[in-house]
Amino acid sequence: MTPAVVGIGSNVSPHAHIALALDILEQSFGPLSTSSVYRCPPVGMAGADFLNLVARFETAAPLAELCAQLRDIEAACGRDRAAAQTPPCIDIDLLLFGNTVRERDPELPRADILAHAFVLGPLAELLPAARHPVCGRRYDALWAQMAARSIRLEPIALSRDAPLTP
Repeated sequence: MTPAVVGIGSNVSPHAHIALALDILEQSFGPLSTSSVYRCPPVGMAGADFLNLVARFETAAPLAELCAQLRDIEAACGRDRAAAQTPPCIDIDLLLFGNTVRERDPELPRADILAHAFVLGPLAELLPAARHPVCGRRYDALWAQMAARSIRLEPIALSRDAPLTP
């Protein structure tokens, strides 16, 4: 079994889409470990605030199969990659697959870990003592360095019974 870590985010009916994604992930892979859910402003686009979290699970699936399963879960949550949906209703990004390091298809570890507070903060909460497979630093130390630049995330309670609305 290989540990996989995904970042999950939404700003379109986010409580409902994230709750659905977590339910399907758990049905697909078994028990999940999750960070808190954080509200943060959108990065690189206008729109409503995003809700983001990180989830960890174990999988026997090879990398290519896992990536396909994650896309299928996004589709089951309503994401249509063919549509010009901006932003998508749900985004599930593979951040880590064991200690795999790849430059593309998919890039692992995902560069967003070191670039965005909405990824690194929840990851540091969930796996503080784990080390980034490339730079070798602990996630809590990387977060402390990023947080020192006054980047704030607002922890919120996820409402798992929120309705999906267009």
